Amino acid sequence: MLDSKYQKFFDEISLKISKDKIFTDKLHTLAYGTDASFYRLIPKIVIKTDNAKEVQDIIELSNSMNLSITFRAGGTSLSGQAISDSILVITSRNFSNFKIASDASFISLEPALTGAQVNGLLARYSKKIGPDPASINAAMIGGIAANNASGMCCGISQNSYKTLKSMKLIFADGTKLDTACEESKNEFRKTHADFLKDLKSFSDDTKSNEELRAKIEKKFKIKNTCGYSLNALIDFDDEFEILQHLIIGSEGTLAFIEEVTYYTVEDLKDKASALIYFKDMNEACHAVTKLKLARDSKQIIVDAVELMDRAALRSIEQDPAMPKFIKDFDDEVTALLIETRAISDEKLNIQIAQIEDLLKEFSVKREIYFTKDEQEYTLYWKIRKGLFPAVGAVRVTGTTVIIEDVAYPIEVLAQATLELQELFQKYGYSEALIFGHALEGNFHFVFTQDFSDAKEVKRYDDLMNEVVNSVAVKYQGSLKAEHGTGRNMAAFIEVEWGHDAYIMMKKIKSLFDPKGLLNPGVIINDDKEAHLKNLKTLPATNEIVDKCIECGFCEPTCPSNELTLTPRQRIVINREISRLESIGNHKEAKEYKKLYQYDGIETCATCSLCSTACPVKIDTGSLTKHLRAEQLTPGAKSIANFVANNFSGTLKGIRFGLHSANFMHKVLGTPSMETFTKTMRDLSRNSLPKWSITMPKGTNINLNFEQQVKDKKVVYFPSCISRTMGLNDVSKEEKELFDVTVELLQKANYQIIFPENLPNLCCGMPFSSKGFNEAAHTKSSELEEALLNASEFGEYPILCDTSPCTKKMMESFSHKLSIYEPIEFALTFLTKDLEFTPIDEPITIHTTCSSRKMGLEDKFKKLALLCSNNVIIPADVKCCGFAGDRGFNFPELNDSALRYLKKQTNGAKMAFSTSKTCEIGLSEKSGLDYNSIFYLINKVTKAKNL
Repeated sequence: MLDSKYQKFFDEISLKISKDKIFTDKLHTLAYGTDASFYRLIPKIVIKTDNAKEVQDIIELSNSMNLSITFRAGGTSLSGQAISDSILVITSRNFSNFKIASDASFISLEPALTGAQVNGLLARYSKKIGPDPASINAAMIGGIAANNASGMCCGISQNSYKTLKSMKLIFADGTKLDTACEESKNEFRKTHADFLKDLKSFSDDTKSNEELRAKIEKKFKIKNTCGYSLNALIDFDDEFEILQHLIIGSEGTLAFIEEVTYYTVEDLKDKASALIYFKDMNEACHAVTKLKLARDSKQIIVDAVELMDRAALRSIEQDPAMPKFIKDFDDEVTALLIETRAISDEKLNIQIAQIEDLLKEFSVKREIYFTKDEQEYTLYWKIRKGLFPAVGAVRVTGTTVIIEDVAYPIEVLAQATLELQELFQKYGYSEALIFGHALEGNFHFVFTQDFSDAKEVKRYDDLMNEVVNSVAVKYQGSLKAEHGTGRNMAAFIEVEWGHDAYIMMKKIKSLFDPKGLLNPGVIINDDKEAHLKNLKTLPATNEIVDKCIECGFCEPTCPSNELTLTPRQRIVINREISRLESIGNHKEAKEYKKLYQYDGIETCATCSLCSTACPVKIDTGSLTKHLRAEQLTPGAKSIANFVANNFSGTLKGIRFGLHSANFMHKVLGTPSMETFTKTMRDLSRNSLPKWSITMPKGTNINLNFEQQVKDKKVVYFPSCISRTMGLNDVSKEEKELFDVTVELLQKANYQIIFPENLPNLCCGMPFSSKGFNEAAHTKSSELEEALLNASEFGEYPILCDTSPCTKKMMESFSHKLSIYEPIEFALTFLTKDLEFTPIDEPITIHTTCSSRKMGLEDKFKKLALLCSNNVIIPADVKCCGFAGDRGFNFPELNDSALRYLKKQTNGAKMAFSTSKTCEIGLSEKSGLDYNSIFYLINKVTKAKNL
């Protein structure tokens, strides 16, 4: 129950914003209220906003009622700046319009685009945005700007502050300002004359205070996000430039960023990286100092230098992409990951030689080797970006991972870093590791912490107080280099900056937010123990997900991320249920379970794409399958086993149903059929499946066709889906997938072998996805035995025409068989056997979740380009959300997952994938006729003349 003032706010805001975007229940306020930091506040109200008008309405109402609000974008912030115990305003993924300048010199962005999406938009122009945080795939523009997030390459020269062109803002009183629009600025001058006068006086006072000015200049020569961007007061004379640059790094405490326009930077394609191993930290840090000084004096070109101490290397040494010899290093070895970029390969070679020459004097454990191989260096950087979350894989379950973020002047880097390591040993944090952007003197140190024990909290406090003194006082560094102040360092701003600077920051806060309603407690906080309060614990729930640190890297890949919950949020709720059960509060745990059923279980596609984005491969889809299995009754299991044991009869029933639906469609016509089936589905409370015009007709396959004995043999297993579901009523294709596949294989001169008892065979996926593990194992074992016999125990390759089924077979079979899905089979065999003549007609492709997890995304693009000179790949479509049969029963999941499909496939004439069920939803949402890629291959190939 909301108290009266929040209830009144809810009632009034509901008149302006749809109630389905406003949340007050315990499940959503907890799930949506959680970010990547180690702090927790639970909001009373959460509102997902799609546009600036909604945000303005919220701000005006909250201001009139004196209720505090906090803004949230991607929720990847690490310092506690994106949580609230009042009203949390989340920018939904629909808040994502953009505009690219005609020459791509700048780009205007709404707050919910991720950094990776933006760079994807700019890639065709060989441009990118400057900020490059490790979380760029998940972090959104609103947060990147509000935190002045930087990263591995941008340093202090290409961060948000330095590449900012203009902003659209909404202030604490609801006033809007566009700093690129003279009309908007003139109106602001009229309505906020005193504001601008005070802001100008702050600037003048700071410029005239020589000691403060000198301090600001010195502190911003290195990365610094501790406190407000006071450099704006001395860098600019124009009030609007001062204003918008103060917003950078203000963490939602001064205004809401409706839109930010960045100057873009060049994205050089010629790159090389080297992972260099030094004998110890001292040697590595001195190498960094030499690299930095040489770069600043323009003797060399080096774009990034990332340091990883031995503990950091140890946390990733098991990764298959890492060299095996790392495991043999002693405890002092420290690595530098160095990247240099050039305008040409010739220039790149020169730059590499210069760096190698510069480093000759240092003692290294392995010969220095720069790789230009994109796949190789991309793997290195991907591992480095996932280093913080990877620590979660080695922590003790129940403990929290702490990451701190400091920067030192480069001339004291070695001495300061060695002192930091000594502090870890002094306070017993032997597992602590150090990594970071060494070229900027910016290090992250990570350790595990138990916040459930008062003594452990005291140990943490003692360590942090010494760290603060060492970093900010002794070495005059930054307590927060790029992660933002948040709640984590708010208590220590005055220690770092001194009295005059801190007073100026408080004046800035009061000027922009006189009532103190915007993100209170962040940056400006008089509570000297704020960093020790509202600490978040990570209780054990299930070993499948216990290593999760709630970083949020998984969220962009999830098909339900805008509909219900994300993988991170599902884990948050499961942890809370387990916590409640552990303390005996079974009543509340049961309430959570009831609320979780639809959002957490029913609308999870179990696609497991979250595991591909997670640095430690946590698979929340597997958790959902586990929970579904726990809910199954003995009766349900018996029915599943009966279906598995009578599978051919089940498929006959499905064919009959599809034939019946097709007959009704012909009789009623499309409009009447849609109305009738929708009415019946509504009356059944959605227990009947959804019908659409792309629903396939029933089909049968005919194995009795003529073929000759050939030297080349292939075992063809048509999936139960392709044996049952045929073309839809609006398809222009004439042949079924089975017939096309047979025709293609015979064109390639193969003798086709079918496994025995084919009508009863199934890979088991329809059962395993629902938690029927026994039935799934039964079907999988039957199929494996049949394929073993058909392939002469692996002598012949096995082709399955459906990618998800192929992946299930690969995961389940105990024997090593050569199993291929369409993409891999075509590239491995058909490109040798057939002559491809690409068409000019534009096509689009959809890589299924299973294909992505098998590493076939780039291979599918390669195959498509063999078939067409114009291939369109929708950037923001990952999992289609159909999830086997879930698209029939929960079509809203398919709708949400494919919300960008039609727009991003505009211009395509034909569409292809490798899974029939995916193609049903893809066809409906795009208006295109999606079919197997084998249709296109068959169209553009002919047999080679041998």
